[in-house]
Amino acid sequence: MNFKNNTTLLLLSVITFLFNTINAQNPKWLNYSCGKSISAFAEEHDRMWVGTTGGLVEPDKNTGSATFYNKANSGLPCNVISSIAIDKNGTRWIGVFQSWHGFAGYGLIKFDGTSWTTYNSSNSGLPDDRVTSIVADNDGYLWIGTVNGMAKFDGTNWTIFNTSNSGLPWNYVTSIAIDENGTNWIGSGGLTKFDGTNWTGYNIDNSGLPSNELSTIAVDKNGTKWIDTVYGLTVFDGTNWLTYNTSNSGLPNRYVSTIVIDEGGFKLIGTCCGLLVNNY
Repeated sequence: MNFKNNTTLLLLSVITFLFNTINAQNPKWLNYSCGKSISAFAEEHDRMWVGTTGGLVEPDKNTGSATFYNKANSGLPCNVISSIAIDKNGTRWIGVFQSWHGFAGYGLIKFDGTSWTTYNSSNSGLPDDRVTSIVADNDGYLWIGTVNGMAKFDGTNWTIFNTSNSGLPWNYVTSIAIDENGTNWIGSGGLTKFDGTNWTGYNIDNSGLPSNELSTIAVDKNGTKWIDTVYGLTVFDGTNWLTYNTSNSGLPNRYVSTIVIDEGGFKLIGTCCGLLVNNY
């Protein structure tokens, strides 16, 4: 398998790094899927940012070395990373949301390389502290999904979208992806398309989605959407729908925690059973 860049190989090496780091801290921990699964990715020039349920890893693509951030050694308020985005200025934006244990959210974390700043529902316009997804668009805006609506943030002003003022069918936004045309694809009671003006909804009644419960969305260079549902990984090319599951593909588990598509078109799929690489 030939990769067009070293992103895929580095991601695979991150798993080894996590094993070595965590085993050094706790020699009894032997199973990668036991509490330290990969939950988010973001790329930044020579570096990557990998969110896990045990903290944040910053590997260097050139050297392979990595820095590990957690609650004990950084401004992270919790070790469970739900999402990561890098804006055009190189600022890292991190969502911290412990969805399966106490449903605890800690807001939106800004890290400029030196300082850590927390935005939450008490000190900003963030609609909820439980941040599920973050995307930075080409115009400098952040799009933030929460369990109580979606926010658009320009660094100063907040615009909130919810069921009362937009085409969102649910307030619980699980995922946001932006295609090359700047169109938002949102997981919220199905798949919702927002082009800045118009809202279009896809659900089990009017599309090939096998479920309205979506957890992750990614868009490849051809504009094809890769969507995780509770019944597997669904692919939508704008016309056709195809769902991969454990019986018709190499998916080790139907639960996908994150999807990243590299420059060569390889899909890196994080599951609770490890990392899967798809070159379709």
